[in-house]
Amino acid sequence: MGTVKFFRHSTKLFKYYIPTEFVVLAVIEFMVLISSLYLAFEIRYWNSAWQFNYEDFIPKALVFAIVMQLCLVAFGIYQRQAGRFLNLLMLRIASGLLLGLIPLGVSYYFVPSFFLGRGTLIIAVLISCVLISVVRLFYRQIVKEHSMWTRVLVLGAGKRARCIRDARATGEIRGLNIVAYVAMPGDEDDDSGNTIRLDIPLIEYVEEQDIDEIVIAVDDRRSKGFSTKDLIECKMSGINILDMVTFFERRAGKVRLDVLNPSWFYLSDSFQIGSGMFRRIRKRVVDIMVALMLLPLALPFMLIVSVAILIESGFRGSILYSQTRVKQDGVPFKIYKFRSMVTDAEKDGVARWASKNDSRITRVGMVIRKGRLDELPQLFNVLKGDMSFVGPRPERPEFVKQLADRIPFYEERHRVKPGLTGWAQICYSYGDTEEDSIEKLQYDLYYVKNYSLLLDLLILLQTAEVVMLGKGAQ
Repeated sequence: MGTVKFFRHSTKLFKYYIPTEFVVLAVIEFMVLISSLYLAFEIRYWNSAWQFNYEDFIPKALVFAIVMQLCLVAFGIYQRQAGRFLNLLMLRIASGLLLGLIPLGVSYYFVPSFFLGRGTLIIAVLISCVLISVVRLFYRQIVKEHSMWTRVLVLGAGKRARCIRDARATGEIRGLNIVAYVAMPGDEDDDSGNTIRLDIPLIEYVEEQDIDEIVIAVDDRRSKGFSTKDLIECKMSGINILDMVTFFERRAGKVRLDVLNPSWFYLSDSFQIGSGMFRRIRKRVVDIMVALMLLPLALPFMLIVSVAILIESGFRGSILYSQTRVKQDGVPFKIYKFRSMVTDAEKDGVARWASKNDSRITRVGMVIRKGRLDELPQLFNVLKGDMSFVGPRPERPEFVKQLADRIPFYEERHRVKPGLTGWAQICYSYGDTEEDSIEKLQYDLYYVKNYSLLLDLLILLQTAEVVMLGKGAQ
């Protein structure tokens, strides 16, 4: 029972809460990668005089395992939704391992001591693919058991609690066993199932049901359903107690606007953007270094795109397209892109979002938008300092004014530099409506609150999947 309860909790890594089951899974798969490389050596040199050299093997194995696991992260196999469809999961595993061959090849060029022969490397990748798939099949069976899920008690059964019901129904939150919704005084009527009224002390019910987490979701914050003493007793007994905003922040990676109180901004333990001078300098240095490394790789693609645009336009019109966007602190700036629309896309002067199957997009534009090649000139925006690699995507001033008037806290997304990619881009598809903007803002606020080098790295890794699969492009 103790082992099961261990898996039901989250592990705090730096300031991020990661389901313990994923931490254990990542460790197991790291060891699988190392073991796969060892088996590859044994198979490759089966009939030779090869002898295992521990000192030579360990550095090579660590580089192999680290690079491959980062590529698996890039293809999103450590997300809960990754295991929904077995065929797609296997495709992600195979794609991640194949992608890993590229950075491994580059590392061998710069550090020859890490070199692995082609035969050994191919065998190691094949064994890794098989063994990780087997591990995932076992894991898939384990997570189907509700006993492995975090057991949650929701204090509330009205409008706010319905947000949790809806989020579970849509798959926004997963891996939770909602034991019950406790009806509280002041809640709106809700005839949904799994609602109870407690006639025993809260701590007794929590202990009887082996609750891991309590979420406070009362409609009337002045509700006297439970005293502060009841909640303190649960907290001191090791039960995690969360408000609605924190619950969704940890479980869905977003800041839900419909349950947000303004006080949450100044009472939260993050939002240290203004005082993080060292963090801003570090982020800027990383941006410059990455941009300078990517530019030589991007230049051939930029040349091909430029020629394709010129040919399609009959050598008329511009290759680049500049547009005014809003950056940090609400300051306007010029963003650069390869032209993917007809030259008179907004001849009437009215700003419009790009929509699905937009008739203004050219044939070349359709291709370069799919692979995000139209955004390559923004590397120069990064070098100039207007943008970062990771941050909320910059919007046009016309849209910012319109959305800020209608959506609360919209301008808080301008607390950090806009980015080439962002948390909203990997969590949510392209949006062209006000509702989409609200959804993206919830992810942007999560990034603004939790922004760090570790989160930036995770976003950059998972952007690889977005670009390669053309997710959300319009």
